[in-house]
Amino acid sequence: MELIQSFSVDHMRIVPGIFTSRVDRLGEDSVTTYDIRLKRPNREPVIDVGAMHSLEHLIATFLRNDPDWKDEVIYWGPMGCLTGFYLILKGSRAPRELYGLMLRAFRAVEDAQEVPGAAPRNCGHYLMHNLEMAKWYAREFADYLEANADNDAIFTYPRAERLVTGDGQHFFDS
Repeated sequence: MELIQSFSVDHMRIVPGIFTSRVDRLGEDSVTTYDIRLKRPNREPVIDVGAMHSLEHLIATFLRNDPDWKDEVIYWGPMGCLTGFYLILKGSRAPRELYGLMLRAFRAVEDAQEVPGAAPRNCGHYLMHNLEMAKWYAREFADYLEANADNDAIFTYPRAERLVTGDGQHFFDS
């Protein structure tokens, strides 16, 4: 079975940042999945579940209301490993082009007074939110982005080198 693209990223070397995960062509159009990574996998504690849920609501709402980007947004949601989010946009842009958007989105969380859609009618688990921790993670990530704006590592995936035999078997310890 072919290894999916997100598993070809070296998760021991990835740092927080904004990365292109994959680009899918749909006829003449394309859709791009971005990895918005807040934590270093396997080295830092993951994001608190309640805070992750709140960040999902807050930033999805921000993105879908941003006048310059709302028509491009397809999806914003958490990674299963709780180290970041996936953002799916129409078209294909370099990760650096999303820097300003992500910085504004995470800074906007700091000013939130409530989590949008955190009611039984609007949310599948409305009690699982933590606005104060979401603000803390948002500030941490926004500060990190600002401090590393000129660091190429926050925009370029570290790829894992995989040994593949002549008959197509993958070795994952290479």
